[in-house]
Formats: sequence, structure tokens, C-alpha cells
Amino acid sequence: MASRRAGEQIILAGRVGVNGQLVQTLGTKVDPVHDAVTVDGKPVRAKRKLYVALHKPAGCVCSNRDELGRPAIHDLLPKEWQNLHSVGRLDFNSEGLIFLTNDGQFALHLTHPRYGVRKKYVATIEGRMEKAMLTQFTHGVWHGGEKLQAQAARLVSAGHGRSVVELELDEGKNREVRRLFESQGLAVKRLQRTQIGKIKLGELKPGRWRTLTETEIKTLLSKL
Repeated sequence: MASRRAGEQIILAGRVGVNGQLVQTLGTKVDPVHDAVTVDGKPVRAKRKLYVALHKPAGCVCSNRDELGRPAIHDLLPKEWQNLHSVGRLDFNSEGLIFLTNDGQFALHLTHPRYGVRKKYVATIEGRMEKAMLTQFTHGVWHGGEKLQAQAARLVSAGHGRSVVELELDEGKNREVRRLFESQGLAVKRLQRTQIGKIKLGELKPGRWRTLTETEIKTLLSKL
């Protein structure tokens, strides 16, 4: 119906009813399953929660609007889902798995460090990646006055002046994966997030989306 602050004004104005009784006390609790809530006499129902997995392509932003007019991930979704928010972010040039939802608790659980939900990334690096660097990543490195650390790091392949590295992280610091490599003087040519928790990108094509199953949602929230 409204933002929290606007909702408070609606309540104070005497426009809200619960089970046929006028309610003007802020903080009054209701059970959305069993209580009948109305605004101006019209019933209000809890918004259906949506959980979407999207394969973000490179070359688009995760915000709803972009001041530079660049493509956004919301352009890839049905128009009626424009109220969904991305769970964390992938930068403009990165690609891979990202979730969108209207469930704030779900988003908090997947992004707050205290829950430790791991994300897996595959990075293609210009130059040769030494195993000693991977060890540094798991021990932690300092970059821009901030400690960055991967929970796991392994060399997938190396040759022809390029290396492919897989990293697992449980925090979402700004550009953390790219900054880890920058700390070693290496540039990332391609970065793809392949997994969040136990949910894998799989065969989902760039620009395509699917809704998460009930089982997948419960798996992601299993430590909540």
C-alpha cells in the first residue's frame, strides 16, 4: 500500500481497520493469514513473495535506473516485476548468477557476512597465476586499506598468457574479486559468478531467468 512512514500516516488518519475495528495505534500487530486488514474499507493482502534467479550478462547494471542510460537487469524481467531488488550486485562488466526478490529477510540472509553464504566465481586472468598467490588469497590480502579474503581458491587452467581461477567468498565487499587480483598486479578479463550457496548457474543462458523452487529457497535459508 505504502512505505512504512506513509503507512504510519494512513494509520494515524484512521483509515485502517483490523477485523472490522478501527486501529490508530502504531505498532499494532496483525496475523496476515487470519486477520482481515482494510484501508478505506478495501481489503489489503500480503504481497506474494518472489524469488528469481537471473543470468546477468556483461554490459548491464544491477540498479533499477542508471544515470548514464545503460541497460539494466530489470529490462530483462516482466514489467510487473519491476519492484524486485537484486540480492547483492555484480559490476557492469561481470556476469553470472544473481537473485532478485521482494523479500527483505531473504536478501539480508544472503548478503550479510554473519550468515556466511558462499558465492563461487570463475575469473579469467591476463597473465600467469602462481599458486603462491592463491595461498595469499585464502590467508587474506590488504587492498585500499581493507582486508580481502577468499575462503577457497584453485587454479583451473593456465596457458597462452592467461589463467582461469575459481574463488569462493562469503562476503560481498565492493569489487572484492577484482581487487584480490589487482593486489597481485593482475587484471581480470572475464568474471562470472557460477554459484550462490548450493544454487548453481547451470544451463541458464545469459539474459534468461527462472523462479527458485521452494526447495531451493529453503536450502538457501537453512542457516537462518
